[in-house]
Amino acid sequence: MARSKETFNKKELEKKKLQKRKEKLQRKEERKSAGGRSFEEMIAYTDEYGNITDTPPDPTKKKKEINEADIVIGSRNINTGEEIDTVRQGKVSFFDNSKGYGFIKDKETGDSIFVHINGLVDEINENDNVTFETERGLKGLNAIKVTLVK
Repeated sequence: MARSKETFNKKELEKKKLQKRKEKLQRKEERKSAGGRSFEEMIAYTDEYGNITDTPPDPTKKKKEINEADIVIGSRNINTGEEIDTVRQGKVSFFDNSKGYGFIKDKETGDSIFVHINGLVDEINENDNVTFETERGLKGLNAIKVTLVK
């Protein structure tokens, strides 16, 4: 004789699912019958100080005038009147003549700055003392106008 494919556990799970559906439907009907709040009641406004209120802002209040010249987009370079020395000194930490690039260690900051053979004025080798200027490249600072210090 074959056993029934419907086990007690399956029947109980099915009953629970059906009960949950009924409860969910009942809660939905209760929410509808309670009336809920209208869209206008749910809208919130912010006042000039950023506090949330339920009253709309008063359009008759005086608006603050802003001068277009005072708006700063991005960062400004503010010159304080002192001249910045753009020529730096450093020591060649690595240079590969066959590949045409290397790195210079700045004496003042200790940063390692990339140098390409196109930015050289004099021929350089490792451990040479040099002077150079920097420019912003795609991946960071690049040394240009590199000359040997004698």
